Amino acid sequence: MKSEADPRRTLALGPGAEFDRIRGIIQVLGPNATGLGDDCALFPSGDTFFALSTDVSVEGIHFRLDWISLEEVGWRAAAALSDLAAEGANPLGLLAAVTMPDSAAPADLLQMMNGVGTAGASVGATVAGGDLSSGSAWSIAVTVIGETSQPVTRAGARPGDARWVTGMLGGSRAGLEAWRRGAEPTPEARRRYAHPEPRVAAGQWLARHGARAMLALSDGLGGDAAHLAAASAVAVEIDLALLPVALEVKQEADRLGQSSERFAAEAGEDFELLAALPPEFAGATEFARACGIPLTRIGTIKSGKGVRFMLAGRALELRGFNHFG
Repeated sequence: MKSEADPRRTLALGPGAEFDRIRGIIQVLGPNATGLGDDCALFPSGDTFFALSTDVSVEGIHFRLDWISLEEVGWRAAAALSDLAAEGANPLGLLAAVTMPDSAAPADLLQMMNGVGTAGASVGATVAGGDLSSGSAWSIAVTVIGETSQPVTRAGARPGDARWVTGMLGGSRAGLEAWRRGAEPTPEARRRYAHPEPRVAAGQWLARHGARAMLALSDGLGGDAAHLAAASAVAVEIDLALLPVALEVKQEADRLGQSSERFAAEAGEDFELLAALPPEFAGATEFARACGIPLTRIGTIKSGKGVRFMLAGRALELRGFNHFG
């Protein structure tokens, strides 16, 4: 049930300012780059592939220390492990490159790295190295390394497949919006923001049970769904009424005058998995028993291109997080 496409080929990307820049990089690198546009870079080694991905978190952009602790910053940064989950890969280890301000104490660095190490250990990955530098603010770039014999890329979805999502959506954004208005988030919203759980076991289960394409939701369903559609050269229709919306979303959505479904679809940093599964798949109950989280069918895949979001019979234009907005 896997894609027959070369898993190392460069993939098409959806719209957005960040991805316009990536398209520029692809063009300028030409033959000096390959395999761009997926959750992970893939390197063949015998009968398997090494999967690698990297992600950077910058103080004031991705986190604030008056909201969460340095240990939680380290854990959140290690959520790059979600990219391995999207490939169905087994985590091996991770590297952390940290920039720390001169005003920080050595103990502060140890707190951050404890968070990185604990997050890695939660999925069986060890910290294998990194780099350390001084700078004007905290930042941490985490590179994750895994392996898989059958990578599930963003390509491979086919017309007739169904679109599924793991877990619940919008909880991390609910925490963020509470802080933005000067309030303390609910304990669950805070946990979803500060302590996201890489869905490694879920990704491996889906890979074993026929997933044709997967993607880790980092910038929100409203933006990320277009990348899977572009990479697979298909059209996607998503019914927002079917979204598994986290309970803590409603209060913050109401404050912004949005429906809970729109709020959740435009929420970033949920780190859940968006998967394309064949139409005969009927394993949601088995998945929930095995992985401890729900798996929800939210849409269909058709011939064509682009993404169409529907709610109560109306088409909606949604956005994801824009790093350069």
